[in-house]
Amino acid sequence: MPDKRVPEPSTSEDTASEDTTPDNRAARTLNKDTQLCISLAARPSNIGTRFHNYLYGLLDLDYVYKAFAPTDLAQAIAGIRGLPIRGAAVSMPYKEACIPLIDGLDPSAAAIDSVNTIVNDAGVLTGYNTDYQAVATLLHEYEVDRADDFVVLGSGGMAKAVVAALRAAGFRTGTVVARNESTGRPLAEQYGFEWAPKLYPLRPSLLVNATPIGMAGDQAGELAAPHEVIGTTDTVFDVVAFPAETPLVKQARELRKEVITGAEVIALQAAAQFELYTGVRPTAEQVRQASEFSRAT
Repeated sequence: MPDKRVPEPSTSEDTASEDTTPDNRAARTLNKDTQLCISLAARPSNIGTRFHNYLYGLLDLDYVYKAFAPTDLAQAIAGIRGLPIRGAAVSMPYKEACIPLIDGLDPSAAAIDSVNTIVNDAGVLTGYNTDYQAVATLLHEYEVDRADDFVVLGSGGMAKAVVAALRAAGFRTGTVVARNESTGRPLAEQYGFEWAPKLYPLRPSLLVNATPIGMAGDQAGELAAPHEVIGTTDTVFDVVAFPAETPLVKQARELRKEVITGAEVIALQAAAQFELYTGVRPTAEQVRQASEFSRAT
């Protein structure tokens, strides 16, 4: 995709003023040409909605974003095609289930059989995976040692993105820990790693939680790994997006471990989605502003 990076807004008449908070800008008027983007999640949050709508307003784009919890996935995907809706973010548990319902996969999704973004081009639905891109970026930015051994907890769509990114980054020693052998073992073997049904007695240098444990809801108070395991790690990476400060993250911070959070993942992957939907690449500062706004109470 060509680089369409947008400069910071100025005070000229056709751009946003310096005070770019949505409460201090004139409300955009929705019309028949307004492009709709959505998210499909079992437990939608306001984070993605606020993130995307903030950037639409900041960059004066005629788009609007809405979150949904579908009661019928096939009908929801048909609605994307038929209305037409420009794009959709896809969260657990739909990242794999949506694949037979769309028309094709970008290499980012085909490589791991997991979709977190659907783009609608004149009725043709293509699946992408921006989770993979976000994880790879964070591993690089944090300079996580490729010689470290790792454990990835989980074997679902997000775990697939994490394991693929670890392999591509040069990690060679690691274990996928998943109770479900039918998904955990094939995921590990696909990338040349080990599988184990439980974490004990492993003591990894890098611990990645790619399960919903710690997520807002029924599992919000749960710790994804025992204290003694966290204590022996160097880096803890929790991909749970909400809350950003999960029990695992809090415990790791208390023990002075290097921490990578799901808030960082969701900001990067949402920025990539934004570009796929609009053709506009927000700047790092604009992404930071949108991420902060999306989590403000």
